[in-house]
Parts: sequence; C-alpha cells; structure tokens
Amino acid sequence: MSDAVIVVVLLLVAASATAAVAQRDPARQALVLSVLGVVLAALFTVLQAPDVGLSQLAVGSALTPLLIMLSVRKVRRRGRTEEERK
Repeated sequence: MSDAVIVVVLLLVAASATAAVAQRDPARQALVLSVLGVVLAALFTVLQAPDVGLSQLAVGSALTPLLIMLSVRKVRRRGRTEEERK
C-alpha cells in the first residue's frame, strides 16, 4: 500500500480517538467509538491484516458501542426511577 494512504488513515484514527475522548455525553462517546472502530478496521486492512480488520469491525464498531449504549440506557432509567420514588 502507498505510504500516503497509511498516513491518511492514521490521521483519521488520531482524529476519531481525540473526538471520542473529547465527548462528554456517554451516548455520544459510544457513537464516536463506533466510528473509531470502523477507522481502525480500515487501518488494519490497509496494513494487510484483513482478519484483524474484520474482527475489529465486528467488535470495535458494533458490539462494544452497543454494550455501552445499553449500559447508559439502564443507568439513566435507574436514575429516573429513583427520582420518582423520592
């Protein structure tokens, strides 16, 4: 692969990781984390590791953000029910 493509994908990884850290809302963090997973999968594919890229695509861009979103939803729901009890 061309070095320019690798540099561009690395810059996208750095930008999306910075964006994930900069988010304050956990739901938005999960969405940006999903984008980071897709960009990392592209990086692994560019670096000629397609099996790792497919694994990253499944886990990093789908399962992990889904689990975070479900956890955030449960915590927010639990917080609302505790407020209603008061």
